[in-house]
Amino acid sequence: MQEEIQRLADWIVESRRIVVFTGAGVSTESGIPDFRGPEGIWNQYDPADFTIGRFMGSAETRKKHWEFYRSGMLVDTSILPNRAHYAIADLYKLGKLVCIITQNIDDLHQRAGVPAERVIELHGNMKWVKCLSCGHRLPMESVIDRVKAEDLDEPLCNKCRGILKPEGIFFGEALPEEALHQAIHYSHNCDLFLVVGSTLLVTPAAHMPAYALEGGATLVVLNIGPTPMDSRAAMVVNAKAGEFMQQVMEEVKQRGN
Repeated sequence: MQEEIQRLADWIVESRRIVVFTGAGVSTESGIPDFRGPEGIWNQYDPADFTIGRFMGSAETRKKHWEFYRSGMLVDTSILPNRAHYAIADLYKLGKLVCIITQNIDDLHQRAGVPAERVIELHGNMKWVKCLSCGHRLPMESVIDRVKAEDLDEPLCNKCRGILKPEGIFFGEALPEEALHQAIHYSHNCDLFLVVGSTLLVTPAAHMPAYALEGGATLVVLNIGPTPMDSRAAMVVNAKAGEFMQQVMEEVKQRGN
């Protein structure tokens, strides 16, 4: 794998406008379970309960959601960024990272040192909860604390008693319009597009590598397992994100770039 490390380091040194696209394969190395793997969340919970229609229409479904959130599987603040997050943050520190486009909802890129304005969260973020009636926003951690303290099946807005929903995007819910427009724009206008830890199966997020190729970027895919874009990538690496990216960035730093 040393050849791939050297080659990607070369491309990073030569690039000026890098976009990194991240998926669950980055978060899992911090201990966050993925959704679709053999031990993923969808083997423990019914994906249909995570549709926006069922969430809005069923109090029983919302109860299941809050049981899930209070378990801490997605919102455990003790979970820390890993080597992949810090290696990607190094690209920002070197002045080469235009943005991160992420499918993840865990805030770990920001905690690794990338400014929030450089992280485009296509699928939202689980650190905030929003009232669907009045728009009041609350930190997820404070809502979970109230759920536990008051042993609630479902917390309601403390301003208007409306339904509270995490700001993560549910099935059937439109992606944030501004985030999607930004992601398409930056994908079209980068010179190196690096996919890290995504199977590229969930659309429209998975269209971003194609936009990058249309704009003339070099496409690199780093993922455990194949993706639909492998045949169009300049390089495909089947490896864990943290170890590989750490070695790549060590090589970049040794070159003084």
